[in-house]
Amino acid sequence: QVQLVESGGGLAQAGGSLSLSCAASERTFSMFTIAWFRQAPGKERELITRITRSGGMTYYADSLKGRFTISRDNAKNTVYLQMSSLKPEDTAVYYCAAGQLWSSSAKSYAYWGQGTQVTVSS
Repeated sequence: QVQLVESGGGLAQAGGSLSLSCAASERTFSMFTIAWFRQAPGKERELITRITRSGGMTYYADSLKGRFTISRDNAKNTVYLQMSSLKPEDTAVYYCAAGQLWSSSAKSYAYWGQGTQVTVSS
């Protein structure tokens, strides 16, 4: 069982930056692909980025256009999401998730954090 805890959400102005962290409870953290999803009100949960176990490969949704950066520190059991040039449409609850597969489907991720709210004002 892997427990994930997100932190770092909050309020930002359009054009600003926020950093999110996802801390895991287990040393087996390095065995998992980690992804960040987000869910805006009235919308489906969408994958925005993911990172391989070693951190050697990443994937980003096209909509991010280079504004977000995912990274991980397996020694600290933590994954980071650096968000810049924020837009009001980035407003959502952001979730980190751990899974065994390299997948964009939420169904592939067995472990989820509780989510952290990101609100971007115009």
